[in-house]
Amino acid sequence: MSPTTATTDHGIERRNFMSMQWLLAKAPGFQALPESDRAAIFNFTFLWSLFEAQVMENFARADLICDKVDVWHDAGTLDADSYNVDLAYFRRRYFADGDFTYHFPHLKLRPADQPDVVRSVINGSNNDPRDRLLTVLMIVWRFRNNLFHGEKWAYQLEGQLSNFTHANSVLMRLLERHGQLAA
Repeated sequence: MSPTTATTDHGIERRNFMSMQWLLAKAPGFQALPESDRAAIFNFTFLWSLFEAQVMENFARADLICDKVDVWHDAGTLDADSYNVDLAYFRRRYFADGDFTYHFPHLKLRPADQPDVVRSVINGSNNDPRDRLLTVLMIVWRFRNNLFHGEKWAYQLEGQLSNFTHANSVLMRLLERHGQLAA
């Protein structure tokens, strides 16, 4: 390594350190987040980017995610049962005691996000494999939008470890099964 490269690498490391220090000092609630929460959120940003590149052909949108799920369903590669643990977590989080929990509206489902399908799967009235996987993906999609568009900062990213841990698990399985990693 040349002296210039070493200096440049050190400068980059210093700037990365400074970025983290800035976030810790300035971003509301960031300093209070445990390292495991921060790591899950950071990992999500990279996993989502990889998912969007390798599975969604560099462009994700709710309708295109629906199309992908339909392609997998028609090809017999859906494997919805492998997402049962994550779906069970989402069902517990968003539906309890016969009603939707206070967390559910915070997903901020839009018409293109298939809200009727998501509701029917979350409340247990719909167990169609295609709809189950679509629901899991729509929830991960909403995590993505709510994180990248600032919604999650409304409560300073608090209480998100399990959400992002499950989302990361879903994305890794999708990448292994349907991404270029599967080839």
